Amino acid sequence: MSAGKKKTRISSVRMTKTSWQQAVEQYLPWKKAEGRSGRTIKDYYYHITHFIKVYPDAAIDDYTSLKRAVIAYMAEDVKPAYYNNKLVYLKTFFTWCVNESILPDNPLKSFKRRKADSRIIDVKNKSLKELLSIPNQKTYTGLRDYALLLLQLDTGIRPKEALSLQVTEVNFRSLEIYIKAENAKTRIARTLPLSPITAKAIQKLINARPSEWDAEIPVFCTFDGRKWSVNGWYKQLSSHGNKIGIRVFPYQLRHTFALEFLRNGGNSFALQKTMGHADLNMTKRYVALADEDVKKQHTKPPRFLTLLSLKNGLLKSVNIARNDIELIQRGFNRPRFYYAFPSMKAVSIFRLKKQYPQ
Repeated sequence: MSAGKKKTRISSVRMTKTSWQQAVEQYLPWKKAEGRSGRTIKDYYYHITHFIKVYPDAAIDDYTSLKRAVIAYMAEDVKPAYYNNKLVYLKTFFTWCVNESILPDNPLKSFKRRKADSRIIDVKNKSLKELLSIPNQKTYTGLRDYALLLLQLDTGIRPKEALSLQVTEVNFRSLEIYIKAENAKTRIARTLPLSPITAKAIQKLINARPSEWDAEIPVFCTFDGRKWSVNGWYKQLSSHGNKIGIRVFPYQLRHTFALEFLRNGGNSFALQKTMGHADLNMTKRYVALADEDVKKQHTKPPRFLTLLSLKNGLLKSVNIARNDIELIQRGFNRPRFYYAFPSMKAVSIFRLKKQYPQ
């Protein structure tokens, strides 16, 4: 280039003429290429098209009218959790539109998430024991429900991940299950340990399968071998809960696992990995709730705590100092419901006796 010539500067970017339909048809495959799950793609489609249906006059090529419609849409009186969902999905979509030169700016750029009430709900130990007694283990569906209850309480696995689990992904020798990346919400594979009683329940369920069912049929399926939906498990668990007078849903079992893990001395980083959280943000919410439990306990601090152990088939009360309790808890971080089962209790007491000989 000669010294006398001036460089041409780009003063503005020409907007691409695109309709809502064209934008959505381009955007969803792009999110799929990023590795988003089918459920997430459906959520994006719902929130984008719902906005378009509510405000059909908000043209994508008229930024002023679009921004006015978006503000009105976000001003609707809805719960904070739903508001945040609308914000996340639409804001991400509009950011993509800006990057693709479809929009000059993101109308939701300055919008912040609202503080939502915690949806973490714990299930009490007494209710858990009653709940585990409900499924009729003389039937296939009863075996399935019992094993699935134990699996969620024992590992904190997401309902969708559990219902995608195949026979080949359960390792009874090493007492582990493997969650494939395509079945994980974060698209990151992980391995979860199983307690012996959970493994035994899953083994019993698999042994009850008809011989003609192949390995492609999930471990937890319908009685005729079809893939079971999360909604189906939700309804079934709700039905079990109604029988004992409690309201319970699948994600409550996951919440209960997380809180019990922390109460029993587990650390937040281990919980993050086990739960499959992308970062520590969600994990911190569990930590905060568990810390509140600790504070409540210390309002009435006993000098000695009582721990039940087995000796000669009889329950014996053993007084152990608080510091010793904390050491024991760090040794095995299992939910409290775990010790309701004799086989688990025997293993735990064996460890206690080795560490604390009487």
